[in-house]
Order: sequence, then structure tokens, then C-alpha cells
Amino acid sequence: MRGLAAAITSPIGLPLAMLAASLALRSLSFVPAVIDTDEGLYIVQARSWLAGTWPLIGVWDMHPIGAPALAALAMLLPLPVIFAVRLIGTIAVAATATALTLLARALGLPTFAAFSAGLLSIAMTTNFGGLATNTEILFAPFAVTALLIAAIEARRALDEDEPPRMAAVISAGLLIGIALTIKSIVVLEGCFAFAVIAGAGLAARTLTLRRLIVLALVYAGACGLPTLVIALAYAAQGAFDVFVDVWFIAPLRYVGARIAFRDAAWMAVSVILFLAWPFALASATLLPGAGVARAARFGAVWFVVAAVAVAAPGMFFNHYFLIILPPLSLLAAAGAWALAQLLMPARPVWLLGLIVGAMTVNAWVADAARRIELGPGFRRPDPVRLVAEAVRATVPDGAPVWIANYHPVVYVLADVAVPTRFAFPAHLAGWYSGVTGIDADAEIDRVLASRPAAIVVDRGWWTAIRPPIRGVIEAALARDYVFAARVLEANGPVEIYRLRETP
Repeated sequence: MRGLAAAITSPIGLPLAMLAASLALRSLSFVPAVIDTDEGLYIVQARSWLAGTWPLIGVWDMHPIGAPALAALAMLLPLPVIFAVRLIGTIAVAATATALTLLARALGLPTFAAFSAGLLSIAMTTNFGGLATNTEILFAPFAVTALLIAAIEARRALDEDEPPRMAAVISAGLLIGIALTIKSIVVLEGCFAFAVIAGAGLAARTLTLRRLIVLALVYAGACGLPTLVIALAYAAQGAFDVFVDVWFIAPLRYVGARIAFRDAAWMAVSVILFLAWPFALASATLLPGAGVARAARFGAVWFVVAAVAVAAPGMFFNHYFLIILPPLSLLAAAGAWALAQLLMPARPVWLLGLIVGAMTVNAWVADAARRIELGPGFRRPDPVRLVAEAVRATVPDGAPVWIANYHPVVYVLADVAVPTRFAFPAHLAGWYSGVTGIDADAEIDRVLASRPAAIVVDRGWWTAIRPPIRGVIEAALARDYVFAARVLEANGPVEIYRLRETP
């Protein structure tokens, strides 16, 4: 056991072990072209960026540009685009697990319990759409590493009567700042990280009020520095107004469209039921004499902060719940260790391994069974790839194609051009057109007037298009287009129409 403990805690062994676990548990993610359609938008933005046009200017989104930046880095690899982007997500999950393991150790958990926290965090990302390389997957390693730094500084303050170090404050702030360029909701975990540092310093009386103010200003500056650099880059391109709109105004328009409380409550209850075992283990941290009090307190507050981050946008999409997985994994691992000590005090590591192993396998099986039975690329061909092939066979390479209500990744897989800045269907023809701040109907009229070489419509999700626009699209198809191909999707056919030849 000592040899294994030394291996998995070494500076090389721990990240390699987490990368191996991430590759194994997320291996099925490399098969389908689409797991979460948001990922496809980041890929389209990344392609535009690599061609010379920055995101938001070439292809619009309501998120900051961190996700397409990382997707662009992945697409520089000599690998198929989907594989490359999923690989960067797999690496991000491994990095998060590594940081979480170190955080658990800093909070007093023993080696195997801390390792269990990291392993659980990997396993649980196989659900909630977490196999896609989405924003929550990408910002997590930066946020968790910032909290690791905060926990280390808090321990120094409380156990060693040492004041917070300026270098640590700056490092944590820069990590949160990078995470903020991926998704703005990280601001809540950023506030928590500083509260941990400052709160411990104040409690230990190693931090004066004047020093607190200085540290707060420095931390805020470090958090804002990556965004400032990006703002200057957009200003240099004459697109500062685009930057301001996406970073500060579009999120307010989005929050204004929140779902009903009843729908949010049903979603929250379903997630709690799905995570019943991790929650049950988390409750075991309350067992007397468990020796996990520090990890339990930290994890509980972190979980509350993460839950607020999930709820704040008011939408409760599935992948939002990925934000709660790192703190829940910490709590579940601490609870599993407490339970193992109570039930098998002579050999608690063995029972801990059994509990965590069973939960890891269960999380993987819950996704794998459904994916292998029904998922594209396993029992049946991947319809997204079939649509891309049909589009490629219908129009010349690089021709403009409008995907009215299907997955935007088809633009890249089919190697066709996007006829509008607003490539995400829900932002233009769909129900979230208000988030763009433009006249979406006028933009659709412009797109149709430009006569793209083909139009793709998903009949199974026809109701995802706003009713007035359905009629506009049908009229354009009848007037200017002919049917070219059909691909069967899970909810109905996807149809490709090519531009009618002019006599």
C-alpha cells in the first residue's frame, strides 16, 4: 500500500494516473460527433479563428472566447477534429481531478481518500453531457487549482500563523481570470477562493484591514487581467462594442429568459435522485470521530457556491450541473473514508476502494449502457456524420449552407461556409433569439436573400424554430430549393435542400 500511495502521489504519478482514468472512463466520448450541441459552436468559432477571424466577430456566441480558444488549440493537432476536441476535454478532466486530489490532501484527507475524490470527479463527468468538451469541463481545472492555492494559504494562516502570500493571491486570481474567459459564472467560485484566503487570515489575525484591502485590489486586478487583454485585442480590431455586448450585456438578456420555478424544481429533484449515492456518502461526513471535518466544511460551502452558480442563469440545462461535481466528489470521498473507518477500522482503505470503485463503475455504466444501446456510432451509424456527408455530396466545398435547426458542427464536418455570424440555431431561428440583441427575423431574411447553396432542417426538432420563422423557411424552400437528401435522426428526419438551378 505504501508503494502504491507513493506512486499515485508523486508529481508524475498522480497526473498520469488521472489521465489514464480519464481516458478510460471517457473513451466512449470519442465515438459520436455530437454529445452536446454547444460544443459544435465552439468548433465552428475555432475554425473561423484559425482562418483569421476572431470569435464573436466571425461567429457570435453569448459566452466568452475561452472555449473556442482551447478548441482551436486542439484543432492544431494532426487529429480528426472531433477526436482532438474531445481529447482536450479529457485532459481538462484529468487536470481537474489532479487538482482536486491535491486540494483534498491540503484539507487533511489521507492519500487514498484524496485520490478517491479525484477519481469520482472523473467518473461523474460521464453524465450530465459531461463527455462533451463544454465550458464547465474546460474552466474546472483553473477554478479547482485556484481553490487549491486558497486552501494551502488558509492552512498556513490557521496552522502556522502565516499571513497570505501576495504571490499566491496573484496566482489564484490569474487562474480565476483565465476561467472567467471561458464562462462568467466562475465569478462565484472566484469570490469563494478569495474568501477562503482572507477569512483564514482574519481568523488567525495575521491579516490587517489595510493588507486585506490591498490583497482584494490585487486579486481583483489579477482576475480581470485576462479579460482586459482580450478587451484590448477586440478594441484593436475595432470591435470593442462586440466584446462589451458578449461579456456584459448578453448574459443579462439571457438571464431575463429564465425558466419557470416548477420546471427548475423538477430538474433539480431529478439531479438529486440521480446523484443519490454521492449525496448519501457526503452525509457520512457528519459521523463522529471521522477526522474529515475540515474537508467537510470546505466542501459543503463550496457545494453551496457551486449550486448557486448552477441556479443563477435560471435555465438549469443538464451540463450546468457539472459545476457541482468537484465539491460533491470531495464530500463523497470524505464521507466514504469516514464510513470505511467506522465499518472496517482495521483496513478502511479496502472498504474505501470497494465503495469508490462501485460508484465509479456505476457512473460509467449508467452512461455506457444507454450510449451503446441507442447512441450514434455504436449500434447504428452516426446521423450527424451522415448529414455532413450528404451536405458535402450536395454542395461544393466551402459553399455557404444554412443549418436552420441542426447541429452547427456539420459546418466543419462538411467543410461548408456559415452564411451568418449567428451559427447557433437557437440564437437565430430558435427560441433564444432575444439573447443576440439583433433583429433575428431581419437576419434570417438576409440569409435567405443571399441564397445559400443548401438549407438543412431537422423535422424532429421543427418546434424548436419560432412559429413565424417556420413559415418563412417553408416558403423559401418551396420557392428556391429542391429536396436533395434525408437522414433519419432519433426524433425524426433531417432534410437537406439544395438551391434550385436557375434556367
